[in-house]
Amino acid sequence: MRVAFLSDIHGNIHALTAVKRFLNENIVNQVIVVGDLVGYGASPGPVIDFVRREGWVTALGSSDMRVAIDLGDRSDRKGVADQVLTWTKKILTPEQMDFLRRLPPGGRITTPIGRVRFFHGSPHAPDQRLDLMAPERELEALADSLGARVIVVGGSHVPFVRVLGDTTFVDPGSVGLTLNHEPGADVAIVDCVGRKPKVSLHKVTYDFASSAFDIMAWNLPPVIADVIRTGRMG
Repeated sequence: MRVAFLSDIHGNIHALTAVKRFLNENIVNQVIVVGDLVGYGASPGPVIDFVRREGWVTALGSSDMRVAIDLGDRSDRKGVADQVLTWTKKILTPEQMDFLRRLPPGGRITTPIGRVRFFHGSPHAPDQRLDLMAPERELEALADSLGARVIVVGGSHVPFVRVLGDTTFVDPGSVGLTLNHEPGADVAIVDCVGRKPKVSLHKVTYDFASSAFDIMAWNLPPVIADVIRTGRMG
């Protein structure tokens, strides 16, 4: 059983379509999106529609939550992410907003090697990022409480794998806004066979120049285009 995990697509339809082509060539049994369909990128609506058509299992991300759910007055926030999320709220259709609202905070699947749990930030809060570099005892306690052999989280935009005892922790990185100093779309594939899961991290090339152009065409913050081109912040 092979499962592809995607995270942090962030409205980048060029990256997402390239990932789809990659998955057509690298057959998997299931695709799971660990949150953040929207935010930063210029094509949040097409990304939502794409994921809906594919029928991929999707968890609620922190950006998804901030767009789709009323969290109170945040008008004092003026960061890059806040500017794009405000714009995103204005251009999504009611159906696309409703899709985001219906996303669960996470999920689980049963595989030949045991239970796999996935969520964007923490098991119950998409906006509370799980630190995969935390002390071993903290992560081992989490694994015991979840009864999971594999735990997949998003939010860092940097691909990462850590094995502690019988549990493998995975951050797939980011499809649409990677921050590991190399442009491209990040994908994690987990082979759930044998005694232990096998995780492979992939960097999928795509037309990131077109993604950066879309940012400028929509008059979104230019720094986002720079990150897309370079894979680094600043």
